Amino acid sequence: MTRLLTPTKFIGGVIALGGLVCIILTPFVGKSFFDFLWGLEPLTYIGGILLIAGLGAAAAAYAGAEWIRRRSEPESNNQRPEHSWSETTLQYFQLFDHDLGRPLRRIAGKERELRAVLQAAPGEMDDGVKDLLDEIERQTPNFRLMMTNIQVLIELESPETDNQLQPVEPVEVIRRIADRYTSVASEADKEISWWSEPAELGLVYANSNAIEHIVTNLVDNAVRFADTHVEVKLTNNPSHFFIRVWDDGPGIGRQYVQHLFDRGWTPEVVRREEKSSSGLGLFIARSLARRSGGDLTVESDDSPDGEHHTAFLLSLPSNLEAQHNGVR
Repeated sequence: MTRLLTPTKFIGGVIALGGLVCIILTPFVGKSFFDFLWGLEPLTYIGGILLIAGLGAAAAAYAGAEWIRRRSEPESNNQRPEHSWSETTLQYFQLFDHDLGRPLRRIAGKERELRAVLQAAPGEMDDGVKDLLDEIERQTPNFRLMMTNIQVLIELESPETDNQLQPVEPVEVIRRIADRYTSVASEADKEISWWSEPAELGLVYANSNAIEHIVTNLVDNAVRFADTHVEVKLTNNPSHFFIRVWDDGPGIGRQYVQHLFDRGWTPEVVRREEKSSSGLGLFIARSLARRSGGDLTVESDDSPDGEHHTAFLLSLPSNLEAQHNGVR
C-alpha cells in the first residue's frame, strides 16, 4: 500500500502542475486559435479542475502515508505527544511543496534553456513563443510566493511557532529580492532600483525568513501595479531599521486603505467581482512584522492630478542587544 502512495503523490503533483500550465496558456491559446470567448473558457475550467484534482490526490496520498505509518508503529507506554493540527498540516505541506517544487524548477530551467537556444538561432523569435516564455518566467516567482504564503500562514496559526533571531544583513536580503524580480519587471517594461542610507547598514538581529517574506510580498505587489518604476530604500536609526517599497502605480483609494491588511480582502470584494488574488499577502506581511516587534504601514495617493504612487514602510527592531546577550 505504501508503495502505491509514492507514485500517487508524484502523479498528483504532475496533474496539478498540468492544470497550472493550462491556466497560464489560456490567454495565448484563446487569442491564437479561437475566434470566440467560448473557446477560451473550457481550457480555464479544465486547468482549474486538474489543479484541484492534483492537489487533492497529492494531499490524500500524504495523509494516507502518515496514517499507514502510525498504524504500523508499535504501541508503547511512553507514547509521544500528538502533534497539533497546525504542526501536522505544516509537515504535509512541506513535503508537498518539496515534491511540487522539483517539476516547477525543471520547467523554469527548460524555459531558460529554450530561450537561450532561440536567441542563439538565426532569425527572429516568434512573438507567440516569446510571449509564452515571458509568461512562464513571470508566473514562476508568483507560484513560489503563493506556496510560501500558505506555509507562513500555517506557521502563524501555530502558537508554538518561535520567532528565532539571528544576525542578518538587510542589504543582502534586499539585493537577492531585487535580483529575483529584475527580469520579471524588465519583461513588463518596468524597472527596480534600490539603495541603502547609510550604504553599509551593517548587521541586525532579526528573523531572516520573516524579512525576506515580507519584502518579497511588497516587491511582488509593487512590480504588479507599478507603471514604470519600483524603488526599495533601506534606512535605520539607533533602535530600528526601515525598508520602504515605493511604486509609481495608480495608487490605492482612500476608502480601501483601512481594509488593505484585512485577511482575504481585495478591492474586488467590494465590487463583487472575481478576486484577482487571494488577499493574503499583505495580511501575512503585517502579521509577520508585528510578531517580530515591528509594523507595516502604507501611504498612497490615487489622485489623477497628483503624483500617484503607493509606498509601504516596514519597521523592525534592530535587537542589537542580542549581540551581547546571545541570539535567541
